[in-house]
Amino acid sequence: MMNEAERQQAVERLLQAEKNRKQATLLSDSFPHIQLEDSYAISSAVAAHKIKEGAKLIGHKVGLTSKAMQASSKIDEPDYGHLLDTMLIAEGAKVPHANFCLPRVEVELAFVLGESLKGPGIGLVDVLRATEYVVPALEIVDARLVDQRKIYDTVADNGAAAGLVLGGRPIRPLDVDLRWVSALMYRNSDIEETGVAAGVLGHPALGVAWLANKLGQHGVTLEKGHIILSGSFTRVVFARKGDTLFGDFGPLGSVSVQFV
Repeated sequence: MMNEAERQQAVERLLQAEKNRKQATLLSDSFPHIQLEDSYAISSAVAAHKIKEGAKLIGHKVGLTSKAMQASSKIDEPDYGHLLDTMLIAEGAKVPHANFCLPRVEVELAFVLGESLKGPGIGLVDVLRATEYVVPALEIVDARLVDQRKIYDTVADNGAAAGLVLGGRPIRPLDVDLRWVSALMYRNSDIEETGVAAGVLGHPALGVAWLANKLGQHGVTLEKGHIILSGSFTRVVFARKGDTLFGDFGPLGSVSVQFV
């Protein structure tokens, strides 16, 4: 475990890396005794600093929801990060590539809660009942720490969450079988990835249930109105300067963002 002074050093390193748009050295190299508890505490401290500076917490993201990604990270459960209003990007917007260290994009379903959720004991049906609507989303992920990261680095780095784009057609959670929502992920005119939402723990609502139960262990509630990114069902697509990233969700519409 890290001591409080070491945790604060890690917080400062992440804040400076994001401010300077320059990747910092790995926390797991500097602090080989780091544990997941440390990583989540660091991530929460970074978010708390931003909230103190004026940002607003608007939800959470769930990551590492596929068995393949969990195996590659040598863990047996997903991870999570915080979503702030400063991360929201309008659908179709042009965003400076220089705002990020190493931007990549994933397609996901975003759950917008009409009722609060607090674990333990939250299941799939509870999530469907509490959800006001589900909407297509792109998550921009970034790496404020250098490559060859371990799960401790990713979690401390807010689960790599850096931006959120909502678009397409909002739907009520029982109006469609969410397992079979599919998406084509384009970079410019090329399809880079395809996937179906069942790739998220078998059902994307289970990603939200996992999050409610995980945060409930620490007394945290998923609040009414919050946005929950349930987890990507494709691999990340790297975004280069000049690229347009476009998610085609078929009957649910599309969502895009351009890097300039």
